[in-house]
Amino acid sequence: MNLLYWLEPWEPSPTVVIAVLVAGVLFARGARKAKVSASRRVAFWFGLVALYVALHTRLDYFFEHEFFMHRAQHLVLHHLGPFFIALSYPGAAIRAGIPFAWRQRFVRPALAQPFVRATLDVLFNPVVAVVLFVGLIYFWLLSPIHFVAMLDWRLYRVMNWSMVIDGLLFWWLVVDPRPAPPARLAPGRRILMVVAAIPPQIVLGALIFFTPHELYPIYSICGRAFTWLSPLRDQQIGGLLLWIPGSMMSVIGALIALRHWMRLSARGRLSDERAARAGLALRQAARASH
Repeated sequence: MNLLYWLEPWEPSPTVVIAVLVAGVLFARGARKAKVSASRRVAFWFGLVALYVALHTRLDYFFEHEFFMHRAQHLVLHHLGPFFIALSYPGAAIRAGIPFAWRQRFVRPALAQPFVRATLDVLFNPVVAVVLFVGLIYFWLLSPIHFVAMLDWRLYRVMNWSMVIDGLLFWWLVVDPRPAPPARLAPGRRILMVVAAIPPQIVLGALIFFTPHELYPIYSICGRAFTWLSPLRDQQIGGLLLWIPGSMMSVIGALIALRHWMRLSARGRLSDERAARAGLALRQAARASH
């Protein structure tokens, strides 16, 4: 079996192919105009390829037939892939990659819609972001929900895409290198947000690891990919993947947010941030008075 065999999709999905192609083309097109550094380009392509491998290769068979492989998949979809994409800060490149006429005619009017702005304000609220990030992990690992999601291909894809989208939203907030504004959160709040997501992951991972009975019988019912691995050992490895690597990714995110905070402080950008916030508050008050 060669590499091409493993790159073939287990279950072809036009949605995955289109999404990856569009993101890749826009970034490649805009990276030249936006003067994206080599390190940012590497981070973006690594994250995008990681998402593709986790969503659209023959490995998906193993993700569907072993619990620990499923947890490895979601570690990539929710943590690793989105983390590296957000770390590349691709927004400017992707915007530059969209034809100017399309930006003027479609993108800007869509983003200016009150409903869209209100939705983004809710999703990027730090409390909501943490609850969604942790809550989705807990929700999809509820035994009855997990059972149905692994049987219904439509729900299975909803589960995977929800992890990708939420991961992108969360890590975008955490590793944003800019002061606020224009960033949505001040550096200190980014650190608090990512630290708050660590304990729930540890608790759930430990709970799965130490449970003495099988929590997810769907893998035994549908047939396991590795018959030499017992259900409980499979479950324990899956719990460890959530417990240790998942939490470590959050620690790394907190360290990067701390680094941005120190860099902004050393450059005096935090005082500029406070002045910008004060100006924004005055403008909002002026609008309200009118």
